[in-house]
Amino acid sequence: MRWFLRWLLCALALLVVAYLCPGVEVRSLGSALAAAAVIGLLDAVLRPILVVLTLPVTLVTLGLFLFVINALMFWAASGLLAGFHVSGFWAALLGSLVYSALGLLIDRMLKEF
Repeated sequence: MRWFLRWLLCALALLVVAYLCPGVEVRSLGSALAAAAVIGLLDAVLRPILVVLTLPVTLVTLGLFLFVINALMFWAASGLLAGFHVSGFWAALLGSLVYSALGLLIDRMLKEF
């Protein structure tokens, strides 16, 4: 049940991101649900591989390159779905930052729940 609630709240967070960030567009709640699932899958499968492969760059930039990886994952998810669109890298960076912040709030809220 917690997994389902987290997925639903992440989809609502994507709708908030689309409202707050110019360049991020979510057409419907169904698109937000699909995008939240795809972002979650990309973060679980592809992100750890990219983090290991880019470890030297991440170390040189003192971890700031992880923001780039998050933005690329966010942008890649928009390329896989029709109802979720990110217009460019800077929109993806801003959108991924807001989405990550909301995700932290969701995780904290669900821990206490």
